[in-house]
Amino acid sequence: MNRWTADQIPDQTSRTFIVTGANSGLGYETTRQLALRGAHVIMTARNETKGHDALAKLTAGQPGASLELRLLDLSDLDSVRALAEGVIADRVQVDVLINNAGIMMPPRSLTKQGFELQFGTNHLGHFALTGLLLDTLAKGRDPRVVTVSSSLHRRGSIHFDDLTGARSYSPTEFYSQSKFANVLFGLELDRRLRASGSEVRSILAHPGYSATNLQSSGPTGLLNLLMKISNPIMAQHVSMGALDQLYAATDPNAEGGQFIGPDRLAENRGHPKVVQPVGSAKDPETARRLWEVSEELTDVRFRLPALA
Repeated sequence: MNRWTADQIPDQTSRTFIVTGANSGLGYETTRQLALRGAHVIMTARNETKGHDALAKLTAGQPGASLELRLLDLSDLDSVRALAEGVIADRVQVDVLINNAGIMMPPRSLTKQGFELQFGTNHLGHFALTGLLLDTLAKGRDPRVVTVSSSLHRRGSIHFDDLTGARSYSPTEFYSQSKFANVLFGLELDRRLRASGSEVRSILAHPGYSATNLQSSGPTGLLNLLMKISNPIMAQHVSMGALDQLYAATDPNAEGGQFIGPDRLAENRGHPKVVQPVGSAKDPETARRLWEVSEELTDVRFRLPALA
């Protein structure tokens, strides 16, 4: 990719993107860069005030930007359905869905539907949103689903017998589980899309260690203190961290099934390159089981063939 930068983003005029968690961090920077290239971006935010503040800031910096705000709480499947139904009812032709939003290492809590908060938000919410919008995406121009994971997926596994953490809960362990689930989902989605002959590309990305509000808004206690100390020393700027998902969302050479991450310091910093997920994330049996569990929990069925 030869040190790919945002300057290499092709013109995005007449394309529509949905960016989840667009009011701050990676989502905000991704939205800003896409708008600069002429895209129409549907920004989603959980908090209406923060969403409008971000929209106003972006519009002030780019008076001609084509932006709109829609509310979305990924921890609430009713909110996910409302967002998808609104997009479909308004006949919005979505070309790219960027599953960016996430929460990181909070104390154990449950979503409205009773799922562990990180698994419910980071994985199940995006799983459901993708499934509900897939038919719309399939009609798009160069359609893509970009799912944002983390290098911490390498420490993850799926606790099928304790998905809510009722028996044993660790904030970091369940964050890793949710990011591992993102990778399993993105790769399985790619396999099923290919089998169906769909033109939609499923691509994964991770931002390395990037300075966002995730590190301060989720963790508590000692973990929060450690991240406040390490962020200024070790983390790369959010403008670099967003490059991986921007490449996945816009570059003509990005392929379905690829995982895009930073090229330096053990994938913690740098420019986008194709990286490899942990080997266990490539296991089709684990992916199939997670897919089936996710469909059951969300009551969202993808109209894609199951693989043998």
